[in-house]
Amino acid sequence: MGARTVSDPIKVGVITDQTGPLSFMGVANANVATMVIDDINANGGLLGRQVELHLEDSATDDHVAEAKAAKLVEEDHVDVILGGIYSSTRQAIKGPAVVEGKTLYIYPEQYEGQESDPLIFCTGPVPAQQLEPLIPWLMQRTGAKTFYLPSADYIWPHVMNGKVRELATANGGDIVGEEYFPLDHTDYRETVDRIMASGADVVFNTIVPPGLTPFLELLYEAGFTTRGGSLVCTYFDENFLNLVPAAHVEGLYGCLDYYQEVDDPFSKELVERYDARFPGDAKFTAGSACSGMYRGLKLWEAAVREAGSLEQAAVIRALEHARISEGPGGPAEMVPGQHHARMNMYIAQAHNGTFEVLENLGLIDPKERVLGIAEPEPATVV
Repeated sequence: MGARTVSDPIKVGVITDQTGPLSFMGVANANVATMVIDDINANGGLLGRQVELHLEDSATDDHVAEAKAAKLVEEDHVDVILGGIYSSTRQAIKGPAVVEGKTLYIYPEQYEGQESDPLIFCTGPVPAQQLEPLIPWLMQRTGAKTFYLPSADYIWPHVMNGKVRELATANGGDIVGEEYFPLDHTDYRETVDRIMASGADVVFNTIVPPGLTPFLELLYEAGFTTRGGSLVCTYFDENFLNLVPAAHVEGLYGCLDYYQEVDDPFSKELVERYDARFPGDAKFTAGSACSGMYRGLKLWEAAVREAGSLEQAAVIRALEHARISEGPGGPAEMVPGQHHARMNMYIAQAHNGTFEVLENLGLIDPKERVLGIAEPEPATVV
């Protein structure tokens, strides 16, 4: 391959689960990336160049995601990579993209935090933004004291549950059950029996598709919420509401950076444009990383404009403090040194198949640790 010139398009790689169990989320992510890149090009491009989207389907399979990341780096020579929903997918992408490929990577999904690499930036919420406000608020609002933690067995649930345990016990509560299952596990009858026998006030769920739907159905049939229990799921959003009967998640609590009921003018106009262009069930939502994908692309765009080039070290320096004045749910900005974003957060509850925002928490810091590592010196891109 010959050297790239300033007349060549800027290449953005996006990896997302357009098929498989997470396709209802991944398709929405792909739609957001397409819309944002088209908007940039319609407004004259970036640095006087068009932006070319290289969209890859990871098929809800981490081995596929790893292979697609290698392709984007080695064959397509992209300038930045975004994507991944599961934390295990982020880790799969990280190897070929960051460790081997030395390519800037932006992870858009809400997750467990603790990612710390000079080439990785995260644009979704972390536990300090979701759990720290939600758990004490829930305990005070409902009087809940006892928590049961049914979980998928990978890094995100383990870290989230550790934080729930810390917050619950600090506020006079207790964990009465904690279980982990393979991602493809779908038979939760015995788990629901144990939940009901425990008398738990709160089920904090980190089970993910495909097991999520059967678990919620069994929990509903057992009468957990009708007897006064509170169901909490911090990734649950309007896309997930399409998966289950409304009754199965009536009263579910969540905490995200955006819900469709958030009615600031920019958020409303953005989602109206999205719905007009991409009608159907793949909605623009936060739990499925759409808000983080939008935020990540726009913060990267702002950083490239400030840097005035695609020289990766310069883009990273600008991205350290990049900010956008408008976005889904409100403005956002990178916290210098942390590679995570300060953003508005909202506590919401499901009612009759929609989410009602109960609390606008305002801007919340991610409280991730400052990277104590030297600035990377990756290859210069023309």
